[in-house]
Amino acid sequence: MATLYDVIIIGSGPAGYTAALYAARANLSVLMFRGYESGGQLMLTTDVENYPGFEEGILGPDLMEHLEKQARRFGTEMRDEDVTQLGTDERPFKVYTYGSDEPALGRAIIISTGASARWLGLESETRLRNRGVSACATCDGAFFKEKALAVVGGGDTALEEAIFLTRYASHVTIIHRRDSLRASKIMQDRAFKHPKISFIWDTAVEEVLGEQSVEGLRLRNLKTGAESTLNVGGVFIAIGHTPNTELFQGQIDLDAQGYVIQQEHTMTNVPGVFAAGDVSDHRYRQAVTAAGDGCRAAIDAERWLEAQGEVDKARVADPGAWGEPASMQR
Repeated sequence: MATLYDVIIIGSGPAGYTAALYAARANLSVLMFRGYESGGQLMLTTDVENYPGFEEGILGPDLMEHLEKQARRFGTEMRDEDVTQLGTDERPFKVYTYGSDEPALGRAIIISTGASARWLGLESETRLRNRGVSACATCDGAFFKEKALAVVGGGDTALEEAIFLTRYASHVTIIHRRDSLRASKIMQDRAFKHPKISFIWDTAVEEVLGEQSVEGLRLRNLKTGAESTLNVGGVFIAIGHTPNTELFQGQIDLDAQGYVIQQEHTMTNVPGVFAAGDVSDHRYRQAVTAAGDGCRAAIDAERWLEAQGEVDKARVADPGAWGEPASMQR
């Protein structure tokens, strides 16, 4: 018979690894399906300078390696398999993967499959990613002090990124495919009034220029076909994110953008199924907030299992399991 786990975590990244760390440290049996491409968006990030505890910064893949080792230390079982189906009709929940003939069984599920940035799909964009091409101003803006930058997009995210980048850049140019913005009126007003922001309308990026780093953009006007070059030291793609929730459609309640809806703390509409990180967060999308969400989901899952009578308090053997002094423990 298949092993029954207290908690099955679908997806890795800061949310998944932190959830695994907290759940395993609380003496729960934990299985994580990391996927064939584990680690989330930080695996595509070079220097991470805004994650607490690393005063000199740390490479994204190195940070994920630290989190993975810490979760393994407390007994998390990890499988590099992609989940193909989640059975939520009855408990224990069934998790099916490409790499197994029978489903894994879990008393509780934590979804931490994250979200993926949308890209333009250019070869040059892919080649220069993390060498001047970014999708996160909060993560990377400080690396572009006194450089001219470009932001591609026309929604709230694009304008928020552009306004944030003015803290570092000499100038920010917003490039939009249309002749009007989709952003909210208040964000438009802020961007239009900002002395360091200008706009290029009805224009698409045809190529990111540069060999070792971004040196400029080749642009094409979508109405006239005219091409031009914009000299910039970096470009931020802000055309949205896509939550990795296709697997859960029809089972877990999603909002209009496809993000998992957390209905009771981190629990979804399905009792015993929880969500953490960028899969349910379209506002912050930071490694540290995802990690915090993973902590919340693990605690919520353990307390829910305990309320169901499926986890005895005595199983939480370590009085510091949640990082609290013993006097604060339940």
